[in-house]
Amino acid sequence: MKTKKILLQESELPEKWYNIVAEMTTKPEPMIHPGTKQPLTVADLSPLFAEELAKQELNETDAWIEIPEEVRDKYKIYRPTPLVRAYGLEKALDTPAHIYFKNESVSPVGSHKLNSALPQAYYNKKEGTTNLTTETGAGQWGTALSFAAKAFGLELAVYMVKLSYEQKPYRRSLMQAWGAQVIASPSMSTKAGRTILTDKPNYQGSLGTAISEAIELAMQTPHCKYALGSVLNHVSLHQTVIGLEAEKQMEMAGEYPDIVVGCFGGGSNFSGISFPFLRHKIKGGKQTRFIAAEPRSCPKLTRGKFQYDFGDEAGYTPLIPMFTLGHNFTPAHIHAGGLRYHGAGSIVSQLLKDGLIEAVDVQQLDTFKAGILFAQTEGIIPAPESTHAIAVTVDEALKAKEEGRSKTILFNLSGHGLIDMAAYDQYLAGDLVNYEVSDDEISKNLNN
Repeated sequence: MKTKKILLQESELPEKWYNIVAEMTTKPEPMIHPGTKQPLTVADLSPLFAEELAKQELNETDAWIEIPEEVRDKYKIYRPTPLVRAYGLEKALDTPAHIYFKNESVSPVGSHKLNSALPQAYYNKKEGTTNLTTETGAGQWGTALSFAAKAFGLELAVYMVKLSYEQKPYRRSLMQAWGAQVIASPSMSTKAGRTILTDKPNYQGSLGTAISEAIELAMQTPHCKYALGSVLNHVSLHQTVIGLEAEKQMEMAGEYPDIVVGCFGGGSNFSGISFPFLRHKIKGGKQTRFIAAEPRSCPKLTRGKFQYDFGDEAGYTPLIPMFTLGHNFTPAHIHAGGLRYHGAGSIVSQLLKDGLIEAVDVQQLDTFKAGILFAQTEGIIPAPESTHAIAVTVDEALKAKEEGRSKTILFNLSGHGLIDMAAYDQYLAGDLVNYEVSDDEISKNLNN
């Protein structure tokens, strides 16, 4: 009988995170302090982040960083997560490819975001922080940090991109159920928000704007720190529990991936599934392809420019070496809110520069088509973000069929879409459209 789910025991939960920077041949360029123009130090980051997180952010020497026992205990609520062979999808595509997915949708919050929310809340609580601020796009990160903050006894304020605040009311309700305060961004509660609303009164927000507001509140509130759900190195570090588990599970299946796919907004889930496998390419010569799947309406990896840029709209963050569309870029109103971000993390940006990973952009209608196919064959409604990875997986499986040879494809199902059914309603009713950015728009924004 075919085995569909490959499960690990609780005792096999990883004890350490994997820090890929320590083993990269070419290290990412340093983040720069916008005032001094010097590389960031732990002292620069500590007013905003828990000190241990600041140390993790700048750690370029330790390949393995221990997961605190208190965090591992919380992980055990839902980890290890299943690795699933997608036999139904394979059959529907009539492909010789073997398709596997890591099912991160089984977490209490419905996505992979809890993998970093728990350690971030833990380190802040340990250092005496009482309040956290953050931003969220589609709501997965805000939901995860709301759960984690409650688990460790912290208060939380979430600036949620206004478009998603209105599109996804149940995401907001989840955050509020776990005790968080949720503010539509841009808001009138911060200088950054007021400035943006003065210039653009009907602006529906972006992750860059929400980050600016969350940072401003954190810097003005005693015993308060900021937490980020993607982009930064320490977030990618925490997410490697995904790929470390998947390594063991693929070995149990007797296979090794030829292709690893993850959707891409700032890089958290793509990093999580990819980095543990990527180390075998860096150190052992494995020829696995790593594909980041981003929206065609927000194509920073495929059409952006590598340069130093701010991670937020108002310019409060350090300058990050990244592929970017410009921190003032206004993304189209797609339903994959978690992917509506102007830039990419420094690690992923360097890996792309070095040709160790590749990127593909996907149209919105193609992603929902793939999501419906996945739901019909595997029984899981995927998050709109995850459908980007599914669409690329489908394309690669069909290429394998055309070539007449088997490939092993692994993708990360970063979350379920049960709170995104309004988006599926629009797709099924024929009300969704594709968005594409012109070269002129990109060039004009980058030159501003």
